[in-house]
Amino acid sequence: MERLGINPWILLAQIVNFIVLVVILRAVAYKPLQKMLKERQERIQKGLEDAKAAEEARARAEEEREEILTEARAEADRILAEARRKAREEAEKVLSQAREEAEGIRATARKEAELERAQILGQVREEIAALAIAAAHKLIGEALDEQRQRALVDAFFSGIREGRVEVLPEGVERADGPVTVTSAVPLTEAEKETIRRELTARLGDEVEVSFEVDPQILGGLVVRIGDRVVDGSFAGQLEQLRETLA
Repeated sequence: MERLGINPWILLAQIVNFIVLVVILRAVAYKPLQKMLKERQERIQKGLEDAKAAEEARARAEEEREEILTEARAEADRILAEARRKAREEAEKVLSQAREEAEGIRATARKEAELERAQILGQVREEIAALAIAAAHKLIGEALDEQRQRALVDAFFSGIREGRVEVLPEGVERADGPVTVTSAVPLTEAEKETIRRELTARLGDEVEVSFEVDPQILGGLVVRIGDRVVDGSFAGQLEQLRETLA
């Protein structure tokens, strides 16, 4: 080794120094560096694991978010559908009440219109009847001469004989009280005798018959038997016509 220019002791010293340096470096630098690298690797691994966990958590959160949103949308749709249903029911209820009220108003209006129409017609009928009766009074008063008056008297007693004019109600045998015969014109004695004969034949021989004249009856006869009145006058017929028209 001396030929090579290498001092064995120096070489040995360098080897020893290198070994010592390696031991020192291993103790002072390598182990801490290795530990630091391991810790760094662990931190990186932990970071990766944390990132994966965070990603998984984010994914779960996204899924939960979608589920919540889906449930919220479904709930919103349900609430909206319920609100629409209730709104339709309320609207239908309001419309039904409005229809009922409108029908009630129409029915009331029709009833009031009918009542008003009936009242107007009643008033008009009364006025028309009054005018018609007044005109009839005038026309009959002008048209009934003495000859027609006599004919009406004969017709009245013809009705009694034929049963068309009832002097006494059925089941009553005789009349109580005096009998008064009213005519529109004075009767002749022959007519009075005929009237007495017809009345006594039905009312009995004891009946007393008196005669009166009242031009207001227009024509025909009015026979009063106690509290019973047999009205065969034109005025009575016109009054019945007026009541019928009114």
